[in-house]
Amino acid sequence: MELGYINYMNCYPFYYHMFEKQPLEGIKVVPDIPSGLNSMLAEGTLTMSPISAAAYADMEDDVVLLPDFCLSSIGYVRSVVLKSRYPIEDLGGKRLGLSSASRTSVILLKVLLKNYYGINPVYLPTSPNPTLEDVDAALVIGNDAMLPSKEPVPYIYDLGDLWLRKSGFPVVFAVFALRESRIDRYHHEIKQVVSSYYRSLECLRTDRKTLIQKAQNLYPEITYDVDTYYSLLKFNFTEELKNALAFYLFIAGEMDLLPKVKNLKYISVDV
Repeated sequence: MELGYINYMNCYPFYYHMFEKQPLEGIKVVPDIPSGLNSMLAEGTLTMSPISAAAYADMEDDVVLLPDFCLSSIGYVRSVVLKSRYPIEDLGGKRLGLSSASRTSVILLKVLLKNYYGINPVYLPTSPNPTLEDVDAALVIGNDAMLPSKEPVPYIYDLGDLWLRKSGFPVVFAVFALRESRIDRYHHEIKQVVSSYYRSLECLRTDRKTLIQKAQNLYPEITYDVDTYYSLLKFNFTEELKNALAFYLFIAGEMDLLPKVKNLKYISVDV
């Protein structure tokens, strides 16, 4: 069974156990940026994967979500940022580069700017780690957002913080999905993965220092305090976060930024 892995530091705590403690037989882990995993799960190349929360709207008829796991923040998160030459209120009509790495953050930014700031920049697609050489502002996510800046950046806005202050909701950046038609075929493998996720999150509590060191070894270019970063992230999919996801998908659907979601489907996997 092919299993996706968001190749960012934020996803590593779910995969620590299978990477470092107990590899899973019959599981091929496929690392990629979120947008790549979104496409592969939609096409059926993957059976199971973390995906951008926004991508669920495109796959609602084909996938179900694990109810216990997510990548979220309640406020400041540090790895989803808007870098800008101008104050955010002055970005109307300005050139704003959108990272191609993830869809959730792109939609999040568009909702924020239109609904809460009343402005419409000129959106331009960019590489996952754009500079401000050719644009007035740029959305940067994941590991790229935590790298030292190679240029002066007058304004940096954390989207998790902005979203909480403006909407009152946390942000669910990624969810864990599997193709519904393959649940029976890969029931054993899915159970293995879910069990490994639980064990990994337990390691984050009981063997935190070792897990953090392994994460730093895997992503040595990131100099940000990983212990603090993992404290900012929320990995357990609480009811508060499920409600936040429903709100995000609803408002994005109402603004025609995403297909309207009829139902959030979850499946419990006994391990």
